Amino acid sequence: MDRRLFLLLNRAQHRVFRHVERLSDEQFGASVSQLGVLLVLANNPAARLTEVARELGLKKPAVTGLVNRMEAAGLIAREPCPEDGRVSRLLLTEQGRARAAMIPPFITELNEQMMAGFSDDEIDVVLKFLNALLTRF
Repeated sequence: MDRRLFLLLNRAQHRVFRHVERLSDEQFGASVSQLGVLLVLANNPAARLTEVARELGLKKPAVTGLVNRMEAAGLIAREPCPEDGRVSRLLLTEQGRARAAMIPPFITELNEQMMAGFSDDEIDVVLKFLNALLTRF
């Protein structure tokens, strides 16, 4: 068994993300990043671009591009912020809300696929390991 953790984490992350990106495109016609925006707006209606960027851990220019594409696709709309007219708030359109509602079952299925074949104790060890990495680095 290969014990090179960094290499294995990198390869696993790349393979899982490629798989999820393909599924996301097939099922939603959207990227994983766009699904992230939909989820943020479903949980925080009328969020500002900077809030979405912070929630997703992305830089504002990256989110601007995402938002522009999503607005063109009819998933989100912008409205002026009442507190600051220079800023826009982002809102889900009816189509965006419908897609956002489909995301939680998609994530549940992905988690079930990743955990298949492992006992609860084994999953607990994996979770402990991954959470330790998140706090350690």
